[in-house]
Amino acid sequence: MAKKVHVTTTINGEEREFLCEPRQTLLEVLRDDLDLTGTKEGCSNGNCGACSVLLGGKVVDSCLVMAVETEGQDIETIEGVASPEGLHPLQQKFLEHAALQCGICTPGFIVAAKALLEKEPNPSEERIRLYLAGNLCRCTGYDKIVRAVQDAAAVMSKA
Repeated sequence: MAKKVHVTTTINGEEREFLCEPRQTLLEVLRDDLDLTGTKEGCSNGNCGACSVLLGGKVVDSCLVMAVETEGQDIETIEGVASPEGLHPLQQKFLEHAALQCGICTPGFIVAAKALLEKEPNPSEERIRLYLAGNLCRCTGYDKIVRAVQDAAAVMSKA
């Protein structure tokens, strides 16, 4: 067994400390050690985007990031998207547009879409599809997801 490493990071705005083995992925630590199970394990090789989180403001597949690499970094998971006041507009629009079915891919899509809308408040359909290309859905198809993101962008631009 490898010696555990002490990591201090900020997750969803809260400073967190954890011990992990150097071989552990961020996904493993989030789910197994920190009980942040909203981030889903899909493929474990970076091809599906189900485990997408924001690391330093950039979308990453947490299955490909070693937890020790997050020392001193800011991480946002799906648990950090909603506020105490309620759901984020993206979450609400995913519900309204039925842009989810089994739910495995949904957290990754929402986290990635949030990153897009923070950079580009009014993206085109083509831009949304391109930005979300790293996230795979096997249930809904993509039209409902794209429509939900477009609708959320419209709501957020009025706020």
